[in-house]
Amino acid sequence: MNPNKALWEKGDFTRLAQTMRESGTELVAKLNITKGLDVLDLGCGDGTTAIPEAKLGANVLGVDIASNLVAAGNKRIQEEGIANCSIQEGDATDLKDLKDQSFDVVVTIFGAMFAPKPMDVAKEMVRVTRSGGRIIMGNWIPGDPTLVAQILKISSAYTPPPPEGFVSPMLWGVEEHVIERFRNAGIAKENISFIRDTFTFNAPYSPAEFVSNFKNYYGPTMNAFEAAEKNGKAEELQQELETLFNAQNKSTEQNKTSIPATFLRVTVQC
Repeated sequence: MNPNKALWEKGDFTRLAQTMRESGTELVAKLNITKGLDVLDLGCGDGTTAIPEAKLGANVLGVDIASNLVAAGNKRIQEEGIANCSIQEGDATDLKDLKDQSFDVVVTIFGAMFAPKPMDVAKEMVRVTRSGGRIIMGNWIPGDPTLVAQILKISSAYTPPPPEGFVSPMLWGVEEHVIERFRNAGIAKENISFIRDTFTFNAPYSPAEFVSNFKNYYGPTMNAFEAAEKNGKAEELQQELETLFNAQNKSTEQNKTSIPATFLRVTVQC
């Protein structure tokens, strides 16, 4: 079993994706996606950005490694009656089912960054993008004080060290590494630009319940709790995450959560 596939099929990311819909739609509105463009949404989950892209008139193919998320995304597409979007299973490190220069835009928001072999991921994204097209990545930033970087940092403190040769997905949030990976794929440094952007998680329940959803449905946090349980530290991890979520919650309404998180938005001109 591919360990990356196992990680993302482990929980049920749709539970968290529901808190990302609003920001997913707002982000897509900034990306200059227009009618008739061929768009690949890579690491698309259940369609948080793929579906808004299709609603703007683009022809969208979503690709994700987790079969449960592919099924959930296609169910959403069917329920909304969207004809110009479909999602299929695939691996960002080897998009073997996709032909060279097939897409005008490749979008990957907190998706491809989690695939192993980042050099291969960059090469594959460049390969399937048409000359004159764009690649847009949303990547979490290591050491950033906002939510997701802190969840991953806290979780990693409770899990065993990764295997030798492991490359942290968070390095996609470091400009020098992004430049190196795309230069290795044939893209000039001046064709790569960066801005800091914000993605807000909105949930109609308390921060404590939001922590429970991460604990029960988000692969990396599930692994952290399993490891913490074995070491008798699960309560400590729970408390650390609840403190983080409560501190970062901007909602003034009881039993509502609104937490902004900073990310690196990368645009590559091919």
